[in-house]
Amino acid sequence: VQLQASGGGLVQPGGSLRLSCAASGSIINAMGWYRQDPGKQRELVAVITKGGSTIYADSVKGRFTIWLDNAKNTVHLQMNSLKPEDTAVYYCDYRAYGVDYWGKGTQVTVSS
Repeated sequence: VQLQASGGGLVQPGGSLRLSCAASGSIINAMGWYRQDPGKQRELVAVITKGGSTIYADSVKGRFTIWLDNAKNTVHLQMNSLKPEDTAVYYCDYRAYGVDYWGKGTQVTVSS
């Protein structure tokens, strides 16, 4: 499966960004977003199952919203009230039958 992510960039603290990731195939189990700082482990940001169940990292609850467009095999992540600590490379994840497929990362930088 091929994953095409879009929407990263530079934003001031308190601002918003939307990330999107389109999969070349139908959603099987779940899609989500992870992020990684240099020298740190990749961490979960938000995941959504095909049925619509969601999991969020505590650090983003109430600020980020994830949703699926099943018709377009696309996952979206709306990020509001962004903080400098949200700065990272964000990776799209597509999970099918217990296997994770990763998109190329997209940089999100929150800075004044």
